Amino acid sequence: MTTTTAERFTWSDRYLLGHTAMDDTHREFVDCVDALLTASDAQIPEALEAFIQHAEAHFKQENEWLAAPDFPGGGECHIGEHEKVINSAYDVREVVAQGRVDVARDYAQALVDWFPGHADYMDSALAAWQVKRTHNGRPLVFRRRETV
Repeated sequence: MTTTTAERFTWSDRYLLGHTAMDDTHREFVDCVDALLTASDAQIPEALEAFIQHAEAHFKQENEWLAAPDFPGGGECHIGEHEKVINSAYDVREVVAQGRVDVARDYAQALVDWFPGHADYMDSALAAWQVKRTHNGRPLVFRRRETV
């Protein structure tokens, strides 16, 4: 059984957007990606399936919000990013089934690199719109100071 010495992907308050449902889903996203990064070779298929199940539900919910007729500017680009991420996960699943677990680790690292920018630019706009729509205000976010 091979294990990895990969860096961990841990939740940080810097990912908070001020929309509870999104923040909770994003915490789960980080946990799923971390599990994929740190899984043993034997655990990779199960960790990848857990990520896929999470991502399908995660993106379905956000895509439904983005498809609302009053969402400003449309959500096609955001939805397109979700489609690329989930389609890549399906491709990785096929390769992992052939025994190439290294591809799943590379995919997990790509998700670590992708997520902060996606959350900062795309999800933050969605969160702000959701909060304005439901509470007629802006998201309020309290972040802990990061220790170095």
